[in-house]
Amino acid sequence: MRKAILKLADGSEFVGYSFGYEKSVSGEMVFYTAMTGYPESLTDPSYKGQILVPTYPMIGNYGVPSDEVIDGVSRFYESDRIHCSALVISNYSDRYSHWDSERSLGSWLKKWEVPGLYGIDTRALTKKLRDCGSMLGKVLFDDNDIPFYNPDKDNLVSQVSTKEVITYGNGKYKVLMVDCGMKNNILRCLLKHDVTIKRVPWDYDFSNEDYDGLFISNGPGDPAMCTATIDHVREALKGNRPIMGICLGNQIMALAAGAKTYKLKYGHRGHNQPVKIPGSHKCYITSQNHGFAIDEKTLPADWEAMFINLNDGTNEGIRHISKPFFAAQFHPEASSGPVDTESLFAEFVKNMSK
Repeated sequence: MRKAILKLADGSEFVGYSFGYEKSVSGEMVFYTAMTGYPESLTDPSYKGQILVPTYPMIGNYGVPSDEVIDGVSRFYESDRIHCSALVISNYSDRYSHWDSERSLGSWLKKWEVPGLYGIDTRALTKKLRDCGSMLGKVLFDDNDIPFYNPDKDNLVSQVSTKEVITYGNGKYKVLMVDCGMKNNILRCLLKHDVTIKRVPWDYDFSNEDYDGLFISNGPGDPAMCTATIDHVREALKGNRPIMGICLGNQIMALAAGAKTYKLKYGHRGHNQPVKIPGSHKCYITSQNHGFAIDEKTLPADWEAMFINLNDGTNEGIRHISKPFFAAQFHPEASSGPVDTESLFAEFVKNMSK
């Protein structure tokens, strides 16, 4: 029941109680609207440098699953650790119950030295972030003040990308996976198909690599920071081998093609967000986690929008009009769902088979 202060850059303060690791931290305040899936969200590298605020009122009631690994990939998590700077919630349940739970959320946060605060009015906090936009914040213990930290100023991708080349599967089609902060479920979805995946660091020069398809993963921060990745993808766009991107990969593909990106007011984070295929009434329900978007007006003439967000009209994916290049801003591999768009992986494999 140790008290801590959540302080925002506009001077407002919230008092809460600790249920995680107790240290002062700073980062960007963001909220997400999913009702379930906090183990997946906390291990998503895209949340690096951010203080995460779930809008669902009770967190922790189903605990945290095991660290089981199958064929080199975690069975339950999106990476090997928690990536967000802190977790801020309304009500915490330390009495957890689920068939695969092994420990409490609080003990897991302590293991990875991540603070957790409960007793915060997350409704008021979310309303403030919606009205004012994402802002910097910090969690303070014992009047131990620290400076505000803006994660957009750093190359976060370099901090979360793999440091070595790793191979998965033994299928017919060779996929070169550029890891910019990849979620494990991308691997799980692709490995359902006849593929071999070569996972490489974000700045890996793949210009002389032998592969059937190039994949650019999700990741944290400002896509403009990934200059090495953008340069390598720009060269790949001169060829005809299939390319697919997700989230940050969508933005990197756009920047490599010559378009521009911009920061959203408060981003899109959470499940059940509708996207539409332009020129049709076809709509999909998606899971999203991004703070930047493509400026659609800057797309070159040989590129077009593939999906549009029905809430605010922002871009949710692009494709080349003649070459087998496409990307989605949302997460077709979403865990714990929805899975409306998982067929995009099959489309990528189909492109390689041609």
